[in-house]
Amino acid sequence: MKSVMRGKETLSLLRSLLFTDMLIYFYTSVCGAASLAGSLFDANGRWQHGCARVWSWLILKTSRIHLEIHGLENIKPNEPVIFCSNHPSAMDIPILFACLPVQFRFAAKRSLFHVPFLGWHLRRSGHIPVDRGHPRKAIRSLDQAAEKIRAGTPVVLFPEGHRSREGNMGAFKSGSFYLAIRAGVPLIPVTLNGSRAVLKPDTMHVKPGKVEVIIHPPVATANLTLHDVEKLSDEVREIILSRFKQGRPETAAGA
Repeated sequence: MKSVMRGKETLSLLRSLLFTDMLIYFYTSVCGAASLAGSLFDANGRWQHGCARVWSWLILKTSRIHLEIHGLENIKPNEPVIFCSNHPSAMDIPILFACLPVQFRFAAKRSLFHVPFLGWHLRRSGHIPVDRGHPRKAIRSLDQAAEKIRAGTPVVLFPEGHRSREGNMGAFKSGSFYLAIRAGVPLIPVTLNGSRAVLKPDTMHVKPGKVEVIIHPPVATANLTLHDVEKLSDEVREIILSRFKQGRPETAAGA
């Protein structure tokens, strides 16, 4: 039985390396180039966001990753909000592009903006680089993000700051909640379950499977001050944890 399981795992890995991963690189190059070309004519980022959604849809379909989405009724069109999600996998980015039905921008670590095609798309699309290694620069970028959110652009944040390597949910960093309070807009917690099973951190082994996306009711921030950052962080973390399936087996259906 163990040898059969190892054989299936090896075949799944080969399929990922020789087929799925190659197509993901191809989609990234083509959609990134289309996004860059379109950015010359579209200053508001709608074309670029559309390219990102197509890129995400192609990745999920090719990888045979199915989304089960709950709570879409908690998102109101044309309302500036901050989405705050746990971060089990690199697959979280295409998952959120595919399932959130609004234009939004990511606040992402600055190093991603130096990745060919992906970084060019992020910069030209108006996504927000955050320099976590330099607190003053980080605060300045968060203040700029707050202005963008107040102007009507939703933003997606990963308050853990990086992907969880152990399968549990990491500690939340304060910057996300500083931003939420500075912007004074509702914060919508998002719980992701299963994305680690379809792409474990630090691997290139993409597996088919189902990912559950839970969009929680918004948390108001309008009457909070910067003294409430820790309290807000704890509240949002508890909401995300309330539906987080910690310790979920790292296997995916059809792998």
